[in-house]
Amino acid sequence: MAAEQVEASVSLVNGKVRFTGKAGANPPVTMDYRPPLGDGQGYTGLELLLLSLATCSGTSVVTLLRKMRKDVSGFQVNAKGLRREKHPTSFEKITLEFTLHSSDAQEANLREALRLSEESICPVWAMLKPAVEIVSECRVLPR
Repeated sequence: MAAEQVEASVSLVNGKVRFTGKAGANPPVTMDYRPPLGDGQGYTGLELLLLSLATCSGTSVVTLLRKMRKDVSGFQVNAKGLRREKHPTSFEKITLEFTLHSSDAQEANLREALRLSEESICPVWAMLKPAVEIVSECRVLPR
């Protein structure tokens, strides 16, 4: 299988550090930093990284649960990143909180989907895992 190239581009919007970014035919995303470096009028890079991890892991977990023929009436991923104090102020720990609303899934089903997502499916998790401690918590609520 040939490697697939993924492309994205950003352009500076103003004199500080606000950028708009675009990938494919999707709507643009605004990125900025908090004052004094930026004006706080967009997502920071680390916020987008958390959104990417939450979406990627959530997509794989929901897909796996549906393959298990489990009801997925609602699903939420909250991602919290703990930043280092020294530069670069990258994440040293990320906590992912998965909440599944289902009429028939058990916590064991969700944990199995999380294990598979982490070990072999979610590319964002796979890229971050060697550099950042990632902890996942989960719960299943009745529909």
